[in-house]
Parts: sequence; structure tokens; C-alpha cells
Amino acid sequence: MKTIFSTIALFSVVLFATSCTEDMEYKDSKVSSVNQLYEPTDGKEVVLQSSASASLFFEWESAKAEDSGAPLYEVVFDKEGGDFSKPIYKVLSDNGGSLSYATISHKTLNKVGAAAGLNSGETGTLVWTVMASRGLNSVMAKESKKLTITRLVGFEEIPAQLYLTGSATEGGMDASKAVACASPEKDKFEVFTKLEGGKTYKLVDRAAEGAKVFYINGNKIMEGEGETTVEKTGVYRIEMDFSIASVTVREVSKMEFYFCPSGAATFELPYVGNGVFCGQDKIEFKQEGWGRDQRYKFLMTYADGSIQYWGTKNTTDSNPGAATPEDPYFYIMETPDNQWDQKWKLNNEFDGAADGHNPGAITKISVIFNVENYTHKVELAN
Repeated sequence: MKTIFSTIALFSVVLFATSCTEDMEYKDSKVSSVNQLYEPTDGKEVVLQSSASASLFFEWESAKAEDSGAPLYEVVFDKEGGDFSKPIYKVLSDNGGSLSYATISHKTLNKVGAAAGLNSGETGTLVWTVMASRGLNSVMAKESKKLTITRLVGFEEIPAQLYLTGSATEGGMDASKAVACASPEKDKFEVFTKLEGGKTYKLVDRAAEGAKVFYINGNKIMEGEGETTVEKTGVYRIEMDFSIASVTVREVSKMEFYFCPSGAATFELPYVGNGVFCGQDKIEFKQEGWGRDQRYKFLMTYADGSIQYWGTKNTTDSNPGAATPEDPYFYIMETPDNQWDQKWKLNNEFDGAADGHNPGAITKISVIFNVENYTHKVELAN
């Protein structure tokens, strides 16, 4: 009897396993094509924006799967006249491809334009459609539409850091000594540095070999192997905006200490290297009926004769007291052209007038542009 039960049990297990194998065999489910594309409308024209939130909405009629499951969708792009047999770009729909719409960022569309052969800032027409799939089965939509885009003038990938290197720079050809740029705003870089006339320099994203290379061509930033020169040796302010690939190069002829009570610059701060202007002189506070006036700021003059005032970034109407040179009190920024606004006050120890608090005192001032927050330092030189 025990043998009979064992035989029946074994037969049942084999039968169950066989049945499960047949039921669980994987079968690809057929899927219908998308019949209609809703958005964007055929022939829509879009000027791409660099904002991270800028996007274009794509929507289409849902496909149907034989097993009632959810199809996977991809928006497929091709060059104008293409048949999508070799698409230039694919983007999954929202929620990992499960929804019948896609929110595609302008930065992604900029990459699509690049894949289509459009240059930076160039306008061109693409075609797009939707591919629906279920398992290994996929089918293209029954229609396609045209989309005209104007690519971003700037770069898809903005470097996190930027440096100047080359024979014209302060660091020379040694990549490890490349001159670092500050980044005062998102996507923007700036540097105050000395360049040798007739020699070359380029921009790199790191101070090491194998870095990504950029170069300046006129007032534009270009990516790739290239070099730039300046006509004459001098101190230059280079401002770069990678969001629009633009650059401004201006020669700085001088930086000066501007004494507000006199309404004039009283001594120069020569450029000493590494983004620093430094000078020293005797400062004589001005005697007024209410006390001694010690207000100051800085005046930069460009080679073309234009000027730029630099004053406090953090509005203040007091002297620094015991504030250290790293204190935000000393941060500087560009300010309007006027005598009194956005100024600092010197401590009494820097009053070197004969009738001042520290007769004969010589004050040394450094304006520092090689840090994220531009700043300055005031100290006694004697």
C-alpha cells in the first residue's frame, strides 16, 4: 500500500511540474501601434532655453497590448526626411516609459539637435514619432510629425571648474599650474590675470593632462582643440558665460584706492599676480566738523578709458573693528559710479596724518580676485 501511495504522489508532482512549465512559458505579447500623435503639433517651432526647467510636452494616443499589460513608449527622433530605421535619438516617456506622454527638457532636445548635425545656435527641422513595445515586440506609430528647433548658443554640459593654461599665462605650459577662474554666478566664470602678448592660451576644465579644452574665438567660447592670443602683454579681465557661449576680454590699465572724502583716487594698487592687486601709501583721514572721515572704495580703469567702481558687497556704515580679513565685511563687488555709496571705513590705526591717530602710518591694501567671494585686505606696512 505504501508503494502505491508513493507512486501516485510522484506522478502528481511530475504532472504539476509539467503543467507549471507549460503555463509559465514566456510568450511575447503583441502590441498595437500608436494611431495618433497629439503634441507638439506638426511643424511646431521652438527656440530652446538654457533654464533647467524649460521643457516641451509630447503626447500621443495610447497603444494596446495583447495581454492587457502596459506598453513601453519611446519618443524617437530622426533627421528631416529620415524613416526612423536608424533613429538619431530616443527618449523614454514619463514614469520610466509607462505613460503616453513625455516631458522632454530643452537641454535634451539640444542634444537631439546636435545628433542631427545642427551647430550651436543653428535652426533645423527634425521628425519625431513614438515606438510602443511589449516584451520583445515593438511597433512604430502610424504617423510622424516635424519639429523645428533652434539649438542653444551655449553648452549642454557646463564645466564645474575652469582654468587658463598655455604659454601666455602666469602658469605657463605646466598644466598643474593652470590659472583658476572664479565663478561669481551659475554658468559664468571670470578671471583677472596677466597674459603675454603674441603667446597662446586655452581654457580647460581641470588643472591636469587630459582635460576638456575650450578656446576663445572673437566674442564666443568654442569647444575643442584651439588656442587664443592677445596682441599685447597686460592684465586682463576675462568674463565667460557658458550658458550663451559668450566672452568679454578687457585689459585693465590700473586699480586704485579711492578716498571718498577727496572724491578721487589717491594711490595705485599694481597687479602682483595670481589675481591680486596690491599697493601701499600713507592715508590721511579728513577732518570734518563731526570727526575724521575715513570712507573708501576702489576704482578700476580699463585700457579703453572706461571705469568701474568696486565697493562693499555687504552694506555697512561702520568700520571693521576686530573683523579678520576673511570676514564678509571685506567682500567687494561692482558698484555704481558715485562718490559715497557702498563704501567701507578704515580703522583709526590707518590714519597716518600728522594729526591723525597713527602719524606716519603706511597702509598696505590688497584686492583679491582669486577667490569665490572677491575680497580685500587692509594691514599696516610699517
